[in-house]
Order: sequence, then structure tokens, then C-alpha cells
Amino acid sequence: MVKVFPNVEELNDFAAEKFVEIAAAAIEKRGRLTVALAGGSTPKSLYRLLSSEKFSGKIDWTKVFFFFGDERNVLPDDAESNFRMANESLFAPLNIAETNIFRWQTELEDSPIVAEHYEKSILDFFKLTGNALPRFDLILLGMGADGHTASLFPFTEALSETEKIAVVNFVEKLKSMRLTLTFPVINNASNILFLIAGEEKAETLKEVLEGDFQPEKLPSQRVKPTDGEIFRLVDEKAARFLIRQ
Repeated sequence: MVKVFPNVEELNDFAAEKFVEIAAAAIEKRGRLTVALAGGSTPKSLYRLLSSEKFSGKIDWTKVFFFFGDERNVLPDDAESNFRMANESLFAPLNIAETNIFRWQTELEDSPIVAEHYEKSILDFFKLTGNALPRFDLILLGMGADGHTASLFPFTEALSETEKIAVVNFVEKLKSMRLTLTFPVINNASNILFLIAGEEKAETLKEVLEGDFQPEKLPSQRVKPTDGEIFRLVDEKAARFLIRQ
């Protein structure tokens, strides 16, 4: 499903309503919501909206457990940290308990160990054994102008990972290590909210949705839930080249 909105504000308002809807269903069915958060400016606006008076009272936040789809290899108080952004815009305003937040332990500094530690924390939380994958109730994703999602960048090693839950991924063009969940985990989610906004993403989005399947070049094409729902929420600027139905 692709839904186009006139602006980012309306996109996020719909996303917040969908978040509430998914949370209510998950909490009623399993007693909790498990969600993997995304970084970026559009999700940041969504988190502020969720923690606002309009939405904060619509969810029992004590039953929401937060994870992160990816993270930069920086300390948790760094300005570039996805955790810091979520903490300032969502966790702190809502007084989310630390026991409900599962972040990448980047202070361990050795990125492969950080990835291993995060994978183990997910395995333990979901009580998984063998090759079982976690099934998040909701994963939030964004897309970069190059077609990447989470920290799964074009032509990087992590794109071909089929077994691990969390990996370190070297991104040549950024000359940096990133930490990310893998496509098997993403595609095992019950629901995916794909938030895409900005005219700089318009050409790439058209390629992703309407062009040839080139997942090494356009990793976002690989987001295809095996047994779940995907909602692509796009603002008018990002959608300007799409063929409208």
C-alpha cells in the first residue's frame, strides 16, 4: 500500500493513528507492543507527535517495548545517536522505563561486539532458540535518497545476510561502521510503517516502486514482509514522479 499525503504533518498524523491502532491490537492480543524505531527527521516528528497531548493518552506505554532498527557507531549521548533522538523526543517526555528500552550498547566501542550483544538481547527478550527470528509487531523505516533503509546501504555486505539478526555494516561512502537489523528480521515483522518524505527522494522512490528489481543498488526494494502488512506513507514531494492509480 502506498498512501500519498499533501505534507509531512498529515503523513505523521496518519502514522501516529496507525501506531495507536497497531499498539491496541498487539496489547489486546499479546499484552505488549514490540516496536523497532527508525532515525531521521520524519520519525523524529512522529515521536514528538506520539508524546504530545493528542496521542500520549491513547496507548498504555508501560506495555510498549522499544528497539532500534539501526544505529550509528557513536556514544548514546552523541548528537548523531538515534537513541538520543528517540530519548529526547519520545522516551523522556513519556517517562518510559529503562526496562522497556533496548538500545545498541555503543559504549562497548567494539562494533562487532555491540552487534552480538544486541542480537543476544533480542534473542533473550523474544525467548528464541535455534534459527528462529523475532517477530516485531511494528518496524518503522525510512528511505535515504540513495535507496538505503535502516543501515542497509547499497552494495554493502549486510545486504546478503540471511541468518543473523543484528550486524555491523561498513559503509564505504560514509567511511563508517553502522549497526543494523537485517532483512530477514525486517521482513518477519507483523507491520512495517515506511515513512518517506522530501523531494530529494522522488527519483529514487520511483525507481524503487516502479523500476527494475535491483536490490543491491536499491536496498529498499528488499522490504517485503513474508507474512505482514506494509504501509508506505509518502509526502507529495517524494511522490511527484510516481504513476498515480
